[in-house]
Amino acid sequence: MAKRVLTTESGAPVADNQNSATAGVGGPILLQDQHLLEKLARFNRERIPERVVHARGSGAYGYFEVTDDVTGFTRADFLSAVGKRTETFLRFSTVADSLGGADAVRDPRGFALKFYTEEGNYDLVGNNTPVFFIKDPIKFPDFIHSQKRDPFTGKQEPDNVWDFWAHAPEATHQVTWLMGDRGIPASYRHMNGYGSHTYQWTNAEGEAFFVKYHFKTNQGVRSLSAEQAAELVGKDANSHQTDLLQAIERGINPSWTLHVQVMPAAEAADYRFNPFDLTKVWPHADYPLQRVGRLVLDRNPDNVFAEVEQAAFSPNNFVPGIGPSPDKMLQGRLFAYADAHRYRLGVNHTQLPVNAPRATQADNYGRDGLHATRYGSRHDKNYEPNSYAGPAQTDAALGAPLAVHGWTGTYGTAAHVKDDDFFQAGELYRLMSEDEKGRLVANIAGGLSQVTRDDVIEKNLAHFRAADADYGKRVEEAVRALRED
Repeated sequence: MAKRVLTTESGAPVADNQNSATAGVGGPILLQDQHLLEKLARFNRERIPERVVHARGSGAYGYFEVTDDVTGFTRADFLSAVGKRTETFLRFSTVADSLGGADAVRDPRGFALKFYTEEGNYDLVGNNTPVFFIKDPIKFPDFIHSQKRDPFTGKQEPDNVWDFWAHAPEATHQVTWLMGDRGIPASYRHMNGYGSHTYQWTNAEGEAFFVKYHFKTNQGVRSLSAEQAAELVGKDANSHQTDLLQAIERGINPSWTLHVQVMPAAEAADYRFNPFDLTKVWPHADYPLQRVGRLVLDRNPDNVFAEVEQAAFSPNNFVPGIGPSPDKMLQGRLFAYADAHRYRLGVNHTQLPVNAPRATQADNYGRDGLHATRYGSRHDKNYEPNSYAGPAQTDAALGAPLAVHGWTGTYGTAAHVKDDDFFQAGELYRLMSEDEKGRLVANIAGGLSQVTRDDVIEKNLAHFRAADADYGKRVEEAVRALRED
């Protein structure tokens, strides 16, 4: 077999990749050594800005197969027939830590799924929890700042974390999830995934439904205690990456069963609480889970940087039959995610192989910009409408229209009859066994007891008392005991 020739970036053959050009033996290096300069300059630019959140991630390719007929709810083509398969890419991640952080930490997990459908890419961006800490995107930068490293101490500070939560009573539900037994998944394979937000489905007749996605792991839910996680981090900080990579390499392909909750759009206005509030779940008794299909991961990326680090997901990548809802957090993310990728990867990040459509082809009038690879022919025009047979609109809306009314302004969340920041957190607590409650209380007290301000501690205790009197009492006693030690 012919020996491959090492070349420069411009394709010229490299004569010597072991020694730099110098002015004589032992002399200074010459500026004219193009190969040396190119290697060093490229090396300096091998890293791109890391994600502000969800920086530490792992991913794999797979497929989604429809197992149940849902055409009564959506006209999305990739869900149109039982047995239909669509290629996918799934990225898991922690939220708060940096790219070099450990996997087995107490933190929500990102569950970002890209469907390469025949009608374009559909991105479903969720977490391993069905709820979140806040309900309005204007609070998101402040929330993340409170969870990230403090600008003075350079480390995560309990004072910052709990002070924000003290002023965000709606976070009580998610805090209860995070500090409970599922707060540290044993691996990415052993956790559920949720769309978390409320989305809209529209069927072929134009009927609209609101839906929530639930991906139930077929491996079973397994989690780690705080002590088990600390031991695992010491042995392998990349434990979840290691587990996912090795499982797929051995042919043990993880899978999830997708279920949805479906609410007829007409029922949303009078539902007992706001169905678009990201801090709340829809009780299954009201809207039971309906099976849709099966997600399987069966192929590891060839290059983590190119395919995991450069993977870009945006919840505004919809396909016909699926669209947004009035969920305020979703509305904010429709802009923020795509804008983050334009900053990190450039305006042409959608042309990168991991992000480009695979079952269809992008055809629009976007031109040029950094890293442009799609040019078209010399006769293509870069404006529309035109007289040169360029791509044209379909006049077919992706989904059903949403009714709006009222005056513009800044408003709190619309109040429904049973809207409350604490009831569902209390319900979750009351579902736990005594052992689960004990671990939850210990996990909360471990962090809250480190807070230096008594008023911040008291505000958080008030939230737990409002959720459940026993919950609040036990956290208060545990915090007091730790502070007196």
